[in-house]
Amino acid sequence: MYQRIVIKLGTSVLTGGTPHINRPHLVELIRQCAALYNQGKDVLICTSGAIAAGRERLNYPELPDTVNNKQMLAAVGQSRLMLIWESFFEIFGIHVGQILLTRGDTEHRRRFLNAQDTIQTLLARRIIPIVNENDAVATEEIKLGDNDNLSALVAILAEADLLLILTDQPGLYTADPRTSPDAQLIPEVHEIDETLRRLAGGSVSGLGVGGMVTKLHAADVARRAGTDVVIASGQAPEVILRAAAGESVGTRFPALETPLESRKRWIFAGPKPPGRVVVDAGAEKALCGNGRSLLPAGIIQIEGRFERGDTISILNQQGSELARGIARYASEDLAQILGCHSDEITAKLGYNRGPVAVHRNDMILL
Repeated sequence: MYQRIVIKLGTSVLTGGTPHINRPHLVELIRQCAALYNQGKDVLICTSGAIAAGRERLNYPELPDTVNNKQMLAAVGQSRLMLIWESFFEIFGIHVGQILLTRGDTEHRRRFLNAQDTIQTLLARRIIPIVNENDAVATEEIKLGDNDNLSALVAILAEADLLLILTDQPGLYTADPRTSPDAQLIPEVHEIDETLRRLAGGSVSGLGVGGMVTKLHAADVARRAGTDVVIASGQAPEVILRAAAGESVGTRFPALETPLESRKRWIFAGPKPPGRVVVDAGAEKALCGNGRSLLPAGIIQIEGRFERGDTISILNQQGSELARGIARYASEDLAQILGCHSDEITAKLGYNRGPVAVHRNDMILL
């Protein structure tokens, strides 16, 4: 049912509630990921566990619960964790690539686009991205807060169809199942309100930083960007394959809108564009009549200064604003390639960020 799936694994899933990484269970989860991969699906992993892997590697030292110690454990554990992922996926002949993110990568559009380009290139090469927060350098000011929020970001970056959040609970309940025998699993949620948030409890294991409240927040962010979300138990049989097939497992949060509509509203409602480009009649027809991307060959003039990732206005030769979109090249670089064909970009700039100046998926026609 789903083509591009982000799978988020919390520390409690990786460890099974124990102090160490549960390697047999991790192999089982990777087996399911490999099955999706072999079906031609795009799979992305958003993993926790660097600090837990660091503790395991250092033989569980007794340390004060400080940011510095957590960063030290993450620095030791991150390479260890990645080695585990790489070696287990290698069993199935699948290559993986590591991506470490911080909040700064989400707040600056150029860095956001760079991360998006990396993810898209890995997927195009059939390499599974393994994404984690860069806990070794992150501080409270720049941390994303937990890997639930990170997984929602990854789903947006990848334009995923499904975000599967695996946790130590089967899903969202009408009450805390640990204290209420009458608690019932909620199979589908269409509205996330304060009443629902009050139902959410903390993580059972105490090993992770994200409880059910953070998972609700991540689900809300992802579904607003056009991604279906499922919260389910990492111990449920064939949970990844069942969720990816659209079966009823855990709690499902249907997407509110398509990613394209969400992105277009963000472009239109954003700050005033710092720059403008003027296009010729051929480009105007391609944009407005055929729904094409804007190529450098169709640009005849650049006004203002802008960076890659900035929203710019696209005008016709009569001065009417045709569209707004996210620039793939900075103004000074675009000035060197305007009027050029795509196969001339590398020769002009010495590098290539793709054939388009503004992609049609990053553009809203006015």
